[in-house]
Amino acid sequence: MKQNSNSRRMAEQAREKLGYILLFEVSDPALELVTLTGVEVSIDKSFIKAYVSCDSARYEEVSEALDRAKGRIRSLLGRALGWRVTPEIRFAIDTTTDEAARIARALEDVPPTLGVEKDEFGYPIVQDEVEEPQQ
Repeated sequence: MKQNSNSRRMAEQAREKLGYILLFEVSDPALELVTLTGVEVSIDKSFIKAYVSCDSARYEEVSEALDRAKGRIRSLLGRALGWRVTPEIRFAIDTTTDEAARIARALEDVPPTLGVEKDEFGYPIVQDEVEEPQQ
């Protein structure tokens, strides 16, 4: 979504209000332990894209719960923001924390071949032991 300084300021305001609504005013148990990670507001303030994070096993459950509560959340957000237009809300699951965890696990399990010294073409350098002549 295209952003300017005004829409970023409005996004910060919407993030604060939406976070409060999700934390205190929506009582769906499926929305427990859901974190609001970011909000984008369109330039004309008619559309909000909200990113939420949760446990990867609960993606489907949380998406369905947010769809069920979308009307109430939109109504509460419209009153809280006080803008002329009550923005349409689209929720998206933010998977960046899961991707970061996956990358961290991959970096921990480094194959032993990565520790082998390689030449400029990527081939392993073989260290031949030179035997000293015996006298």
